[in-house]
Amino acid sequence: MRTQDDVEQQYYEAGTMLVDRVKAPPVTNQNGETMNSLNAYYYKQKKYIPDFPIASGKPTIFIEGYPCEDDEPMAATGFHGIQITTFFDQLSRHFAINEHIFLGIDSFIYYEEGDIKKFVAPDIFVVFGVSKSPQRRSFYTWAEGAIPVAVFEFLSDSTADQDRHRKVELYMKEIGVQEYYIHHPEMKKPIEFHGWRRGKSGNYSKIVPDEQGGLFSTALNLSFRWEDDLTDHVRLLRPYLPDGTPIRTSREEQQLREQEQQLREQEQQLRQMAEAKAEAEKQRRRELEVELERLHAQRIN
Repeated sequence: MRTQDDVEQQYYEAGTMLVDRVKAPPVTNQNGETMNSLNAYYYKQKKYIPDFPIASGKPTIFIEGYPCEDDEPMAATGFHGIQITTFFDQLSRHFAINEHIFLGIDSFIYYEEGDIKKFVAPDIFVVFGVSKSPQRRSFYTWAEGAIPVAVFEFLSDSTADQDRHRKVELYMKEIGVQEYYIHHPEMKKPIEFHGWRRGKSGNYSKIVPDEQGGLFSTALNLSFRWEDDLTDHVRLLRPYLPDGTPIRTSREEQQLREQEQQLREQEQQLRQMAEAKAEAEKQRRRELEVELERLHAQRIN
């Protein structure tokens, strides 16, 4: 038969367990990101978008007499295709919140009115101050009242020499682009990632890389680093926020949303288990209180 001391000990243990009952821990995904990481990213996204004036021109879909196509394929190789589409997706998602940032992909930029030979077709370019919509067949700098702030070329055997030399002068001097970047996306090729920045005087200089080989864009307020994709053998150039937060692809964000939904469900299950345990401990404590009162009454009698 239990003594009063036994019951009091159980009463103490039950009270301690009730106080120390299980609580659901902070939930993170496989990368250590908390469940509100998407909301945190959206806040940073707004914070880091540069300020810029609205351009003086108007959106121009097409001007008669200026060709908008050539016989060249959009991507030189599958490596370039993955790099271009991935990078364009990331930049598009990052700049989607501002209706006056236009991104072009493998389309013509005409930079001198009346001369159809004055054009270039970079892999990706970014223009500030012009309407995101509608889409253009080509980009006409004089009609839009703006020129690209940043241009990206991904090197291939057929274009690498021009991209490394002639186009530096073309983008920096003739067109007046603020920043120009080249990158080789094929892993079997030597690492090649360089950038140039145009100064206020019109002169330009090479951008100095950081310790990891990354380059910071003052024009876009983003940093760029490459990483090896061992599955596709692509040396992917990726954009990051100034604090190092990676800009995800649409696919990566969808995966993160699915993970966070699973983690929310897991957290809810843990919370329900903790509440059930706490309720069980309360019930046990009530029963021990009743037993303690009964034993106390017996002792008095």
